[in-house]
Amino acid sequence: MTRPIVVTGTDTGIGKTVFAAGLAGLLGARYWKPVQAGTDPEGDSETVARLAGLPTERVLPEAYRLQLAASPHLAAREEGIEISPDHLAIPEVDGPLVIEGAGGALVPLSETLLFADVFATWRAPVIVCARTGLGTINHSLLTVRALRALGIEVVGLAFIGDPHDENERIVPKLAGIPSLGRLPGLDPLDRETLAEAMQAHIDITPLTRAL
Repeated sequence: MTRPIVVTGTDTGIGKTVFAAGLAGLLGARYWKPVQAGTDPEGDSETVARLAGLPTERVLPEAYRLQLAASPHLAAREEGIEISPDHLAIPEVDGPLVIEGAGGALVPLSETLLFADVFATWRAPVIVCARTGLGTINHSLLTVRALRALGIEVVGLAFIGDPHDENERIVPKLAGIPSLGRLPGLDPLDRETLAEAMQAHIDITPLTRAL
């Protein structure tokens, strides 16, 4: 069976959901956002379905769907919910599955549980999405080292944003991880422009060995 692929990031708001949508469309995959925090005007599942053109049955329901746009541990606490790893097992599906984490790799799901801890139990390959601009070297390398310290297989870096040749060169070299390319900002951002950009700018060859 094809292994699931996890998409995480160095921070929140870097374009991880757009990349996950593009990847799901490129692979013809199902999509799963286990923990959604913030649903106004829509959750990431709705965004991905729209941008990837996925039918309803290919977008799996969240294990936790929280209304507050905040760190999952805080959103859950505000709603009187405790996020349990027991409810975060990867669903069994036929074919590829793209799983998107919430925020950065080390975002807390509770007072004692980080999302990276859950990644470690899944034993699935991970892609790290990173900004191209100032600060990304430090953030990217810290994220990769933290994941590796937990025994997580990091199979590629996906840059998102305006071109920055030096950052796009040095981060993969220092991390020892291949770059999958850079997804540029898109205006307009829709199914067609995203699919074209993924085909033109993202190389999923390194993923084929992991999947």
